[in-house]
Amino acid sequence: MNISVFCASSQPRNTRIAEAAAELGRRLAIGGHTLLYGGSNLGLMGTLSGAALGHGGRVVGVIPTLFSEDIIRSQRVTELVRVRSMAERKEYLIAHSDAFVALPGGIGTLDEVLEVMVMNQLQIVDGHRILDGTYRTKPMILLNIDGYYNPFLDQLRLVKEEGLMRSDAGLVSVKTVDDIFSILNQK
Repeated sequence: MNISVFCASSQPRNTRIAEAAAELGRRLAIGGHTLLYGGSNLGLMGTLSGAALGHGGRVVGVIPTLFSEDIIRSQRVTELVRVRSMAERKEYLIAHSDAFVALPGGIGTLDEVLEVMVMNQLQIVDGHRILDGTYRTKPMILLNIDGYYNPFLDQLRLVKEEGLMRSDAGLVSVKTVDDIFSILNQK
């Protein structure tokens, strides 16, 4: 299974988040899954991809050419996909993944999570709406370590209560890496 993981290129203060990134990378590799991610070797992205590579995993980094050539060439990945923009990176990740996981992250991570939710809610595949009943929602799993995503989830609950969101759009919040694999193993 191809799993996109959204996370920061910075290190968080909470060390449990970095530990979870390493565990997730290791378990994706051991489970034979392909990791797709934003392509950086910095911060959580580097922790995640390094752990996956260290355990023999297949790691696909998707990196915009707006970064310097030195940064692009420094990436340790199985495959490096160069795209023109951040938007094109999201499009690639969404099109080539079976499921998504978001570690605690910043505004880029939130942008990616919301993009997946929009695609699920509108049933869009490769830019086209699938309205014949064959659309399969791709899980968007939030790793909600120490309640990191609680304010975001509260906001989404309010949006839904106001009738401004029709469904959960494939979003699932979990507390542990084990919970992630419980969901992935159901696919």
